[in-house]
Amino acid sequence: MHLEISLEKYHGNPILKPNPDNRWESQAVFNAGALYHNGQFHILYRAIGEYEQYISRLGYAVSDDGMHFERISDEPVLFPEFDYERWGCEDPRIMLIGGTVYVTYVALDRGENNEIFPLTALATTDDFLSYEKHGLINPAISINKDCVIFPEKIGGRYMMLHRPHNWTTGEIRRDDCQLTVKRYDRWLPWDQGPEPERFPEKPAIWAAYSDNLTDWDGHHVLMESMFPWENEKIGGGCPPIKTDHGWLLIYHGVGVNSDGRRIYSGGAALLDLDDPATVLYRSQQPILAPECDYEREGDVPWVVFPEGAVLLQGGQLFVYYGGGDKCLNLARGTVRFQEFL
Repeated sequence: MHLEISLEKYHGNPILKPNPDNRWESQAVFNAGALYHNGQFHILYRAIGEYEQYISRLGYAVSDDGMHFERISDEPVLFPEFDYERWGCEDPRIMLIGGTVYVTYVALDRGENNEIFPLTALATTDDFLSYEKHGLINPAISINKDCVIFPEKIGGRYMMLHRPHNWTTGEIRRDDCQLTVKRYDRWLPWDQGPEPERFPEKPAIWAAYSDNLTDWDGHHVLMESMFPWENEKIGGGCPPIKTDHGWLLIYHGVGVNSDGRRIYSGGAALLDLDDPATVLYRSQQPILAPECDYEREGDVPWVVFPEGAVLLQGGQLFVYYGGGDKCLNLARGTVRFQEFL
């Protein structure tokens, strides 16, 4: 199967910028999850109001056409309340599962030596303004981001993609036959059931399974870095989208070019409908890369970071992405599938 995605960056980018009238979003507005629901485009976006502690909060905006968004609240709708997220709520992804809107987001805590401990938390909402938080869903022995959940069960179980940054060959060892994983300066025993068949050399996309959306098992590597544009690491981007030909996964990759510059880009993969652990196709080149000033400049330059995608009937694709960790942008296009002859 060949997947062809043609995207054009919206001429009105950025679609959301920092808002100086609201302190919590006065410095940066970027990575956003997206959902098309009840005839409207809903986004949750990450916002920064100060750089001293760099604590993220999430805002909410809505659109009828997917291009022109209106902020619905002058206050953040999802923000730090508990110890596990006291240093920020970041990078939301939105999924409609069984009629309920779920949000995964990166929750930041800090250690005794000021290490940043990122893990993924789960919340639900019925109005995008108020949220019930369900706590952390990643293993405590991981440093984890980029978590997305499939919008329906696979083989009777929920399926998640996540990116445990420290589950790599250089961060594992055996102590007296016990597999251990390095988390900053501590070696912790593997406590996630059967050991994976392999660990990747670089941070990769893993899959896991659950009966209740909070306790996950069966962790295994799904995709590893393969092409030059993603030669440093890859991670999930937008929640998987179901199509007649497979699950469309838009993800991100980080590559280091010959000048030593780290570049964040977006790629695409197609996963088998019945067994998404089977990868049918991956784009050899990025489908989105930093080219414009608002992507090559910013708080973190040379960054395109896709987090939300909507595929409408007829194949029109909307991809929402952060540019330079500073502003929120849109790329629109089409998706085509072609069987190999």
